[in-house]
Amino acid sequence: MAAQAGKDLLLKCDTAGAGSFVTVAGLRARRIALNQASVDVTDAESVGRWRELLEGAGTRSASLSGSGLFKDAVADESVRGLFFDGLIRPWQVVIPDFGTITGPFQITGLDYAGNHDGEVTYELALESAGALVFAAS
Repeated sequence: MAAQAGKDLLLKCDTAGAGSFVTVAGLRARRIALNQASVDVTDAESVGRWRELLEGAGTRSASLSGSGLFKDAVADESVRGLFFDGLIRPWQVVIPDFGTITGPFQITGLDYAGNHDGEVTYELALESAGALVFAAS
């Protein structure tokens, strides 16, 4: 895979829960972290006392984060509403030439910042709230 422009990684949300995904904000930086906890089943009879893990048994999770500018007041209001209401909605992460990750997420952090001579920016953090689906490009 050739190098990709960071601006092409998109974060979209189905803010109404109706199956229609829209880009909610102009993200300047974004990150997705996929995690899987391991289940240690090592015992006194493990060969050479090497750790043994139980295949497929760990809890999986994903964290999304991003920072940037809201496109407009509607996008800001949508994200703010999801945060304050504690709602879980479907989100998509579109990774160019790789695929799309889709699943339910909850906004766990929403920070606003700004300098006196600049624009208002925000940081957004989301945590997975169910099964995620990967669709290759």
